[in-house]
Amino acid sequence: MEATIAVKSEEKNAWDGGGSRPFGASYGKMMMWFFIVSDALTFSGFLAAYGLTRFKFIDSWPIADQVFNHFPFIHGDHPMLFVALMTFILIFSSVTMVLAVDAGHRMKKTQVTWYMLLTIIGGLIFLGSQAWEWKNFIGGTYGAVKTTEGQVLQFVKEGHQIALSDFVVGAHGERTTHTRENGLWFESEAALPTYSLQQVISSYEHNPSVLIRTEEIDLETKEKKILSREEGSRYLLMATKVVEGANLTENEYGKTLFADFFFFITGFHGFHVFSGILINIIVFFNVILGTYEKRGHYNMVEKVGLYWHFVDLVWVFVFTFFYLV
Repeated sequence: MEATIAVKSEEKNAWDGGGSRPFGASYGKMMMWFFIVSDALTFSGFLAAYGLTRFKFIDSWPIADQVFNHFPFIHGDHPMLFVALMTFILIFSSVTMVLAVDAGHRMKKTQVTWYMLLTIIGGLIFLGSQAWEWKNFIGGTYGAVKTTEGQVLQFVKEGHQIALSDFVVGAHGERTTHTRENGLWFESEAALPTYSLQQVISSYEHNPSVLIRTEEIDLETKEKKILSREEGSRYLLMATKVVEGANLTENEYGKTLFADFFFFITGFHGFHVFSGILINIIVFFNVILGTYEKRGHYNMVEKVGLYWHFVDLVWVFVFTFFYLV
């Protein structure tokens, strides 16, 4: 029985698969797809964890319209307006990336350059907007008090949440913040709140029009429950501290887990956007230098385009989970 040995008749790229590329894609594009699929699974795990946690605390989870209601240079509540604008900008940058890829297929260097520039600008605006949103979330808007049971109590007037500064008189004057120079055992601490707990309680007692709102949500009205004056006074007896803003340990908007997930998931997505901007900048300058013209194709633009579309698509899911649902 004769043994048959396959011998290459000519030198070929192993990726050609004997003359044809798998799925008609280049090696680089297939590797980008593998990365996107693996990264999509990572984001899926994060969002699934968020969804399960929210379902567990469905009767006390912060309401997005009451948290993300800021808009730059405009006073008042504008629920979801700024987040919607951020989303539009990122989606628009995905459109300009599509146009850049199409121009690359037609070997139009000038068009590729301008569309890549618009994509980079869109990404920078989105990243800056996300940083502004983080600043407001961390700094807080209204302030609240926290009870011994860890529940956050907010203050409302005529059905609308108000800031501590709207009814509390005076400023925190009991002591200065501990630093390594003057603190007990040379340990530093976080900045003191603007008002002391005693000032908040006293001001509440002297303002009959101010009511307290709990974390608990009425599942029929989808609004947080507002207590009567008497109930509010009883709840304030269990208050332990004043909370301003949000971080990994405290959150004036409600559950601390909400802030934890917000920082982690939006921060992880923001890192992807930042990475995409850096890659786009590198590709942008290569386009200007004519690197891809010399190669005879703009495959690199198409590869980074796949990544950028993925980042945009992930934001749609993050936007849906955090802001809409």
